[in-house]
Amino acid sequence: PFIAATATLCVPASATVGLAGSWNTESGAHDLPASGNARASGRWDACTMSRRCLIVDDNAGYLSEARDLLQRQGMSVVGVASTSSDALAIAASDRLDVALVDVDLGAESGLDVARALAMSDEPVPVILISAYAEKDLRELLDDSPAVGFLPKSLLSRAKIDGLLNDREERC
Repeated sequence: PFIAATATLCVPASATVGLAGSWNTESGAHDLPASGNARASGRWDACTMSRRCLIVDDNAGYLSEARDLLQRQGMSVVGVASTSSDALAIAASDRLDVALVDVDLGAESGLDVARALAMSDEPVPVILISAYAEKDLRELLDDSPAVGFLPKSLLSRAKIDGLLNDREERC
């Protein structure tokens, strides 16, 4: 008889994962190696993992469009917020892989939200977003704890993964 099982593992390529059992209990043709260990593929691919994301922006239309776009691209948008208090409440109640924070939140500063998220008990990597060009914000960005910046017009899962992967390589 065949044993049906489904598992999703997100591990670095160098990891060795111990597995017990066999894919086919009748035939040894599909058995795992005698050691019971299987190696992850040679390259970890962020696209196979659903990153958990928070989007913070005071523009309701942009929040909706950004959420829809990123979800279509395989990201799990666990929350959207238009104020710092909403953003911090979502971050405190849910494990996040990244927060996308608009630099200009109307009456509030996105940089203050970025600092609060980055300095929280469970720090969240922040990518600042804006309709303004990066060159116009360079001084503000240099003083922020953000891992990167994305113009709103270039928002995509691939760009987010690229910034987060660059950060992980620097660490």
